[in-house]
Amino acid sequence: MAQSPRYLQIKQYLNDKIQTRTWPPGFKIPTEIELSEQFSVSRMTANKAIRDLVGDGLLKRTPRLGTFVCHKKAESPLMEIRNIADEVRNRGHDYSSQVISQNSVEAKDDVALRIGVRNGTMIYFTQIVHYENGVPIQLEERWVNPDFAPQYLDQDFTAQTPNEYLVQTCPLSDIEHTVEAIIPIGRIISLLEMNEGEPCLLLNRRTWSDKNLISTALLYHPGNKYKLSSRTKV
Repeated sequence: MAQSPRYLQIKQYLNDKIQTRTWPPGFKIPTEIELSEQFSVSRMTANKAIRDLVGDGLLKRTPRLGTFVCHKKAESPLMEIRNIADEVRNRGHDYSSQVISQNSVEAKDDVALRIGVRNGTMIYFTQIVHYENGVPIQLEERWVNPDFAPQYLDQDFTAQTPNEYLVQTCPLSDIEHTVEAIIPIGRIISLLEMNEGEPCLLLNRRTWSDKNLISTALLYHPGNKYKLSSRTKV
């Protein structure tokens, strides 16, 4: 490393601190002035090292406050349905959930249309927050047709996720996904512990089993903590 450019030495030093979690997510790193003095370089050199790591998504600059280690974004595949609890545990992290609502509701307007029932039909509804290491990464609002999952409301969704139960009960045959970026409203901000004005990823999902439309769900993710990925063979 001694033969590498000075800014790369600083970048490697910062990256090592981040990867070994000597500096955990949220940690405020030394200033450009402090780094330039430590490595006997100009502020411009220290700035380039920091800018590179900001571009890599490892650091985040906050005006007037400093530069902080980023929380690594959780990632889910866009074209597949995976159990979020398994995703979190496969990353070596702790999964937990909080059930906000679990009851019967009338299907009205857009929800009735999306789940394919008459307006006013009684259907099942759950609202659940999913956590990774105690940090909320997804708010799930799901409506289920009781004709195909009659025991849905009897389940303990802190012990298993709705996805896990429905896959076992109604093996999936088709899925539909649409994704949009939104600025969330009050209840979503509160449940996902977001700040006002922060963007949110909203995944609209519908699932079928043997041509029967089983459920429709809205999955909200904090934009700064989550990303969706897709891989397609060509």
